[in-house]
This record gives sequence, C-alpha cells and structure tokens, in this order.
Amino acid sequence: MSYFVTGTDTGVGKTLVSCALLHAFASYGRRVVGMKPVAAGCDDDINDDVRQLRAASNVLAGLGQINPYSFTRAVAPHLAARFGGVRISLDRILEAYSELSAQADLVIVEGAGGFCVPLNDDQDGADMVQLMNIPVVLVVGMRLGCLNHALLTAEAIAARGLPLAGWVANVVDADMAMMDENIAALEQRLTAPLLGIVPHSAQPDARAVAALLDITLLEPIEPMEAHD
Repeated sequence: MSYFVTGTDTGVGKTLVSCALLHAFASYGRRVVGMKPVAAGCDDDINDDVRQLRAASNVLAGLGQINPYSFTRAVAPHLAARFGGVRISLDRILEAYSELSAQADLVIVEGAGGFCVPLNDDQDGADMVQLMNIPVVLVVGMRLGCLNHALLTAEAIAARGLPLAGWVANVVDADMAMMDENIAALEQRLTAPLLGIVPHSAQPDARAVAALLDITLLEPIEPMEAHD
C-alpha cells in the first residue's frame, strides 16, 4: 500500500506528517520507506526533507530511489529543473517508486508544493499521482485562507479520479481566529476522515505527531510480526 502526501501550500507540514505516518505504520511492524520524487532548495548533497524521510524509514533504499530529482534553487520544480538544465521525467519517478514498492510494505510519497505544482512544461504533480494511482492524504496548514485551499485541492484530487484517504489539520498559525470552527467547517465539507490535529510547535517532533494520528482510519490495520 502507498499514500501520497500533499498540502494546501508549501510550508504546511507535509514532511512532518509524512514522517509521522512512517513512524505510525512502522509501530505496527510494517516495512516503510519515504519518497520525495522532487526536492528543491538543497544546500548540500541531500535535501533536508529527504534526510528526515530517510531517518523515519526502516527500509534502507538508495538515495536515487528516494529522491530521483534534487535541485539547488528553492523555486517551483519545473523552474528548478530548468535552471539545472534537466527535464523532470515521470517515467524515471515511476521507476523509482516501483523499486521502492518492491522493497517495502508501504511507501509514503511526499509531494513538492501543492497538488498541481508544475513538474515540466506539460505535466504536473497531479499527473504524477494519477500515474501512481495511490490514495492521497491532505495536510491542511491551519491559517487564514486554508478553507478555500483545502476545498479546491480536494476538488482537484477528485477530478483526477483519486481517493482522498484522509486529512490532517496542522496548526501553522497558533493565533488563527476561530480555529475549532474552521476545523469543523472542513470536517463538514471534506468527505475524508480527519486523521488528527497537530498543535503548533516551534520544534515539532515526527514521533510525537505519529501518536496524534489515527492511521486505522486509512485502512484496517493489525500488528504484524517485526521483520528481521
């Protein structure tokens, strides 16, 4: 099984929630691995999001499988690729995803930016997920404007014929007015279950967040014997 983690915007906690999901499924004895098909804004040989995903995984996989495309410029993927003199190929990403799927019980794929972010001149992130044909988990960054962003993203996911498996409310603005009412509005309008609410934290910890997520809402899950 696999899940694609997208967000209402960039900087809303996709990596945090992706790592938390990895920890949560691993606690049930699953072999798990994270994947970041495209990463931009790399200061060294490995992007920080990718580093966190690798640390949260219990399956050792090659960096080229986990992160097929890595760019220095912190801009949209298609622009970062253009500056790097390459074209992002969905075939290459799908090949890496297939390899990871063969090694693990579950792959958590973290997107870049929002659901429809361009990847090249002709294709976007939604095209990539559609080819993967996996359920989507939506991270909603709880701040002013998130209702519209969340509902439009849910519509885009449905338009691609993909299931929205669940959503997470990540409090990025601790001072957001009427927080509970906004979460209730999304619960009323989104067809997928709320997996958990992540409170605002200056130094969030993925293991702690894992305890806040109810992954049994994603799929029936029972403890499995740990693999050697």
